Amino acid sequence: MFDSIDDWLVIAVVAGVLFYGSSKIPQFAHSLGRSVGEFKKGRLEVERELQAEQAAAKAPPTTGPAH
Repeated sequence: MFDSIDDWLVIAVVAGVLFYGSSKIPQFAHSLGRSVGEFKKGRLEVERELQAEQAAAKAPPTTGPAH
């Protein structure tokens, strides 16, 4: 009866409307979207830092000025 993900999605949406009311669903979706955006932004920042560290590790060591 509930073999596909679509069936479970419909049940989840109906349950959400029953428990939270139809006015809370858009607020939840907005909050979820912002959270996903912040997560992606943080992930990209970490990836950039890792790439910078890898590039610094691969770069030949520089010698200071001779006195």
